Amino acid sequence: MTKLLFLDDAYMQQTDAVVTGVSDDGGVILDQTVFYAGGGGQPCDTGTLTDLATGNSCAVTKVGRVSGSVVHTVPGEPALTVGTTVRAAIDWDRRYQLMRTHTALHILCGVVWRDYGALVTGGDMRPGAARMDFELENMSAEFAHEIETTINLEVAQERDINVDYLHRSAADAHPDLIRTKVNLLPPAISEVRTIDITGLDLQADGGTHVRNTREVGRIRVVGHESKGRINKRLRIELEEGK
Repeated sequence: MTKLLFLDDAYMQQTDAVVTGVSDDGGVILDQTVFYAGGGGQPCDTGTLTDLATGNSCAVTKVGRVSGSVVHTVPGEPALTVGTTVRAAIDWDRRYQLMRTHTALHILCGVVWRDYGALVTGGDMRPGAARMDFELENMSAEFAHEIETTINLEVAQERDINVDYLHRSAADAHPDLIRTKVNLLPPAISEVRTIDITGLDLQADGGTHVRNTREVGRIRVVGHESKGRINKRLRIELEEGK
């Protein structure tokens, strides 16, 4: 099983690792990795694997999970073999934008839950932009403007963001940890990772986040729409400059 270094340090940009498996379709498995495999609406990382013995590098174009391991997809048949030591490095600019975007969604979710008690029915993101759907009956331009004002007040509070772990029984006793309409936690998980935006939002989450809300920068609500009688969507973008 691959050790997932990003779970405890989302700012780690690279690591040396040993190849523990390869496949004919360009998949490389490492003993540990900084690459996020995607999930919860956050896309996977991209980057490079560099053979430390030869200096040869190959691009990682996709990352996914297979039976507990993170599979790094490289174009064509990889020249790497089992036992090779490589330097695994992510595209940091892209990752950091995704971290800011993911945290922005948690700020949005935290505000809508706190102020309106609405669960999340869906979401998606790309670097610098995202959308989130909520179990809400009403949506308007005035509502979207009010939400934009409130979430940026939370950014300005410079709230610390902490990672922690709870035993499954403790997590199950804390239903507010799951903000989605459908509980997506696999039954087999015995320990639940949480993301805590201090004083605002505590959720079960497996993705990557910044350390403080100030790193997110200004969030703009750029669209709103109805996706059904009690399903409303908000679209956000991050202003440049971070």
